Amino acid sequence: MTDRTLGTCYYPEHWPEKIWSEDAHRMAEAGLTWVRIGEFAWSRLEPEPGKLEFDWLDRAIGVLADHGLKIILGTPTATPPRWMLDKHPDMLAFDAEGRPRGFGSRRHYCFSHQGYLTECRRITRLLGERYGRDDRIAAWQTDNEYGCHDTTISYSDAARRAFQDWCAQRYQSPQALNRAWGNVFWSMDYDSFDQIGLPNLTVTEVNPAHALAFRRFSSDQVVLFNRAQTEILRDLTDAPLIHNYMGVVLDFDHFHVGADLDVASWDSYPLGFLMDRTPASDAEKAMFLRQGHPDLQAFHHDLYRAVGRGRLWVMEQQPGPVNWAPHNPAPLPGMARLWAWEAFAHGAETVCYFRWRQAPMAQEQYHAGLLRPDSAPAPALAEARQVADEIAAMPDAETAAADVALIFDYASVWAWEVQPQGQDFSYFGLVFAVYKALRGLGLDIDILPPDADPSGYKLVLAPGLATVPEGLTDQITGTALFGPRSGAKTPEMSIPDGLPPGLPGLDARVAYVETLPQGADRPLARGGTFRTWVEEIEGDTEVLETRSDGAPALLRAGNLHYLAGWPDDAAMTRILRDLCHAAGLSTETLPEGLRSRRTPTHRFWFNYGPAPVEVAGQTLPPAGVTWETL
Repeated sequence: MTDRTLGTCYYPEHWPEKIWSEDAHRMAEAGLTWVRIGEFAWSRLEPEPGKLEFDWLDRAIGVLADHGLKIILGTPTATPPRWMLDKHPDMLAFDAEGRPRGFGSRRHYCFSHQGYLTECRRITRLLGERYGRDDRIAAWQTDNEYGCHDTTISYSDAARRAFQDWCAQRYQSPQALNRAWGNVFWSMDYDSFDQIGLPNLTVTEVNPAHALAFRRFSSDQVVLFNRAQTEILRDLTDAPLIHNYMGVVLDFDHFHVGADLDVASWDSYPLGFLMDRTPASDAEKAMFLRQGHPDLQAFHHDLYRAVGRGRLWVMEQQPGPVNWAPHNPAPLPGMARLWAWEAFAHGAETVCYFRWRQAPMAQEQYHAGLLRPDSAPAPALAEARQVADEIAAMPDAETAAADVALIFDYASVWAWEVQPQGQDFSYFGLVFAVYKALRGLGLDIDILPPDADPSGYKLVLAPGLATVPEGLTDQITGTALFGPRSGAKTPEMSIPDGLPPGLPGLDARVAYVETLPQGADRPLARGGTFRTWVEEIEGDTEVLETRSDGAPALLRAGNLHYLAGWPDDAAMTRILRDLCHAAGLSTETLPEGLRSRRTPTHRFWFNYGPAPVEVAGQTLPPAGVTWETL
């Protein structure tokens, strides 16, 4: 069993040394256990090339540890200092328009630049050699928020050369690449790998196979960059290695990065994400303005629990208004407590609030912390103390295995971004719509990568899975739902022979598809509509549900079901409720904004809604959390 713990993110280099001890004392007094430091400090650790200044970090570690705090030390590779650009002027990433991502903020490096990678190995080794066997360093974080600010994909010369090498290794010959990509179309054949450019700045749409290959390559570069640090740290420390993924950043395969780590953490900003990147209606955004979407945090907890193979942290938890969304409201009183408890209910071992003190300078001046810039307590500090008191009475962090599995595939994200066919189609939006409906039915969900074993789950869902792995359906022992768009592409972005979805035992073929603008939905005979994406089906498989025009909408062959369109919320809930009934799963209809999660010992309830609700024999106010013993 693992204890639930709280922490915070601290930047001793930002503050006078004379207040470090007072800060550490107040952290411990607030019930915090962990403190993350160092991830942005390269210019203070090495102000000039080769001039190392670790003494201040030694003292900061000592002060924090003397107050009983356990330290997460970050490698500072997300913020290379200015002298690094003088040393490696071609290290910058380039955007799709061919413009450099310049110095003056962060994450301006290109993952493919070998000179910068060598520098990252060097600073990682120096830190590992100095602190790897230091018992006060209880965990390590690699870099910070890979992919944040659209920084996974780079169109630099370094990326072009690395992509050419990647293609040579994958395809072995230009002729094999030409066949795989269908380059006979529009006379796009290559004679050598060094002719291959990057898929940007073309006259019109780039070859989708070329674009998808570049997305796979770009993801692989993140994996290799992270592995360069973990391979060094593995030899120098026994402490767990962690990366903090950013919410709704989908440009690289987090499962593949996570394979080299011990814990998956993510940075949870419910209000920023609601305004900035959640697939939510205007009405939902208005209703949950100060709470965050009731399903987005839970989705990421379940996703990163899978990425971490059961080990989940929240490395940064929003405590107040942020600074980076289009609008930045303050959390409803109680939400800093609710978000932490929801993370714990989904299996999180640790929740760290970002940040300890609000910064009075630079880009994040309006990003709240647990303290104000004048060191007075911000509202979330008392809520953190309340959570610390509560977890002392119920410390174990475990999660029960769910009966429902939802397959999430990063390659499908890239495939449908490359070729959405309709501007409103989003793989993440489709998967999230399924997840949201399941949660509204009171169900717990395990998120799985496409190569996981789905046997043992009563219900398995794979919406939009672009390429269905061979043998996946044979492993499913319960009820399964695929589609829409499942099995629609080969790994090289072609339409499969025999037409999609190509699922064993399902005599159904997608003859053609339509993408619909808002207001042009196709009604379903049993109520609700198909929106955005609609498929015309041929074949002789059993039809469970039709559109109002009689065309097949939901098909079945044994335990396998196929959905031939994207249902609206009402139809999605109805279809999933029926599937749950067929799978022997009980459902309930939760009030809007009320959500739950079961652990082996408790059922938790969270009220994201704007009004009180009756649950578990009590009235739960907005931002309220309660639990009952199972």
